[in-house]
Amino acid sequence: MDTANLTREETAARSAAVTVHRIRVELDLTGAPERARTGFPTVTTLEFSSTVDAIWLDFIGEGVQRVCVNGVDQEIVYDGARIALSGLVDSNVVRVEAIGAYSRSGEGLHRFHDPVDDETYLYTQYEPADSRRVMACFEQPDMKAEYTFVVDAPSGWEVLSNQSPTHTDLGVGVQRVEFAPTLPISSYITAVAAGPYSRVDGEWRRDDQSVALGVFVRRSLAAHLEAEEILEVTRQGLDFFTDAFAYPYPWGKYDQIFVPEYNLGAMENPGLVTFTESYLSRGAATDAQRAARANTILHEMAHMWFGDLVTMTWWDDLWLKESFADYMGAHASAVATRYHDAWVTFAASRKAWAYQQDQLPTTHPIVADITDLEAAKLNFDGITYAKGAAVLKQLVAFVGDEAFFEGARLYFAANAFGNTTLDDFLVQLSAVSGRDMSDWSAAWLQTSGMSTLWTETEADGRSILVQTDPRPHRLRIGLYERVDGRVLRREQRELDVVGERTEIDLPDADLMLLNDDDLTYVKARLDARSLATVEESLSAIDDPLARALVWSSLWNATRDGELAAARYLEIVRTHAPAESNIGLLTGVLANASYTIRHFVAEASRDQEQRRWVETVWSTLEAADAGSDAQLSWARAFATASAFDDGHQEQVRALLDGQAPEGLVIDPDLRWQLLTALVTTGHADLADVAAEQQRDDTGDGRTAARRARSSRPDATVRREAWDSAWNDLALSNDHLDAEIGGFRAGGRRDLVSGFDDEYFARIGQVWGARSIEIARRLVVGLFPASDSLEPVDAWLAANAEAPAALRRLVIEQRDHLARELRVRVAQA
Repeated sequence: MDTANLTREETAARSAAVTVHRIRVELDLTGAPERARTGFPTVTTLEFSSTVDAIWLDFIGEGVQRVCVNGVDQEIVYDGARIALSGLVDSNVVRVEAIGAYSRSGEGLHRFHDPVDDETYLYTQYEPADSRRVMACFEQPDMKAEYTFVVDAPSGWEVLSNQSPTHTDLGVGVQRVEFAPTLPISSYITAVAAGPYSRVDGEWRRDDQSVALGVFVRRSLAAHLEAEEILEVTRQGLDFFTDAFAYPYPWGKYDQIFVPEYNLGAMENPGLVTFTESYLSRGAATDAQRAARANTILHEMAHMWFGDLVTMTWWDDLWLKESFADYMGAHASAVATRYHDAWVTFAASRKAWAYQQDQLPTTHPIVADITDLEAAKLNFDGITYAKGAAVLKQLVAFVGDEAFFEGARLYFAANAFGNTTLDDFLVQLSAVSGRDMSDWSAAWLQTSGMSTLWTETEADGRSILVQTDPRPHRLRIGLYERVDGRVLRREQRELDVVGERTEIDLPDADLMLLNDDDLTYVKARLDARSLATVEESLSAIDDPLARALVWSSLWNATRDGELAAARYLEIVRTHAPAESNIGLLTGVLANASYTIRHFVAEASRDQEQRRWVETVWSTLEAADAGSDAQLSWARAFATASAFDDGHQEQVRALLDGQAPEGLVIDPDLRWQLLTALVTTGHADLADVAAEQQRDDTGDGRTAARRARSSRPDATVRREAWDSAWNDLALSNDHLDAEIGGFRAGGRRDLVSGFDDEYFARIGQVWGARSIEIARRLVVGLFPASDSLEPVDAWLAANAEAPAALRRLVIEQRDHLARELRVRVAQA
């Protein structure tokens, strides 16, 4: 057994036998700037009660130097993941001295050296089980404790943790910072960050409560921080959640730090929330990008209650934090900030993630069966986040807004600083709503898959609403008509749909939306008349949420092979140039590009690609100067130009400063454009070197690596392949760059020879690398072939492979099978 992969059963037995009280963690990070130094001293002192005389601690690092149990040194029994403890009594004090390893994969304590100023930055990322890479601990969410962190770091650095410092000792070139003890929290949401971060301070006040706010970023990005907007959204969120949950923010300060090479969008460490630097633009940014950042800020803030204050007992109930946070992020954005169209973007883009995940053979209930940590890692997916949030939106429609929030208030009051399961929430919701929630839970939380909804007309003229995989829905049907060049809602009907067939009595309409206002989670098809209206008048629909539902329906039908890819692309070319909602536009542009590369039959692909590039370029030229639309179309043009070099002269002109009026060609867009030229053979290494000299930053070096690996040469692609698999020094971002370069331009002629080697490698890499790095390799390098035989052969021959690895391969197989199936339908 892989002892790093903890199981649900053994962790449940451990928490039944052990009660943790206090944990003190001392980290010596003074050597972090020395690049040759791979590890750091870490000392953990744990105070806990035990009903057994032997147990284990979790730790993954360079080595364990000393284990002391109740004042007596023990022989070190350490297998690389677990430290055995023996001789335990009722009340114990255990001290572990060890060496942790600095990370380049974004797991544990990540270290980044900024090439702009040669400064070193550190931050931790633990979810679901990487705090053991920094300290010896009980790595499971139901063993909460008070944590005290003590950090030695170079003088002049910002040193941060969940709580505020209580004492700082200054030495010669070093400092020791001791932080106040936390309230009881799980190990995976403890956090430390250290480095010469730039900081902006603020404050939030409500009655007699005052919360210190801090926003942090590395110095070379300080000019791009937009701290005032971030602080404004933070204050709006604290106002909203304080009222909504009737439980004061409990974690003292509220720091938010933007960090490099981050694996996630953000992480809800109480008092020290971490965000990817991708939320900071190095040049132009659309309002949709700022809306996405605001949504994430509020998503993480919701976790201060859902997840941090009350935590799931085990990862089966991951939805108790992620589904709620995803719902609250959109809801709070819509009602508490200027981003009132948050549910529009959710309907078109966020739910698309859920629909895709829910159609895979590996789909699972929202309340999932998580047997071990590897399964938990892979369940941070579209089901747990987006489907869970969509189902909560349906729940609010079912029980009412006030009952939902009152249930949440009772849930926090009853379970503060504790751990819960599904039943703990449902019992509170049942009490306030007066409804038995067991049937709702069984239909929505404990089953997988989704319903598809459409209308049929019986021989006698009756209209029937048909749903596959029947579930109970509270929904609205919108009836729209064309009036003076606009498409307006004339009428709306609300009804409950339960069985497979429901008779409905509706008047004729130019456009009928079966899930108007997007109250439920369902794939809603357009009838023939509605589709004809959409083809002619989609951009004339006034309501952006209605347009979002139409775009979503079209995309789902295209993915399912029910709407011809060419017909979908024609609708996009006709109506995307007039799409005024930038969040919608961004998603539509991405889906159009994906359709061409994956769903269009090979014989038609070049023609469709040329038509798309022409549309994108002409729309870019016609866009309003300085508008978000102009920037969005410019980015789409850069993406499309990597697959068709018919506009390489225009690409070069943009790089040479001949841009349409108002268009900002920022460093990231410049790299997109240059990489497109490299991919099609119209730029070379000298161009890449010149651009890197112009942008010699961390992001610039990563982009240069990708550009170099994108050259249309078989030897170059072999070098990228070898680097991805074999270069253990690659950071997570640099690995992605090599994978992106290897796959650039969809050049199967350059990479198809690696298919067999892929299947020979994945089993070994899964056992040898961290799960984050192994996942990127397995997913990123999966062969985009025209046959399922190689993957089917691997699955047949590797029935005993780790379940998490098989899940990833099965999912990639399903994506490929869908593409092949849809392409055949087009032909």
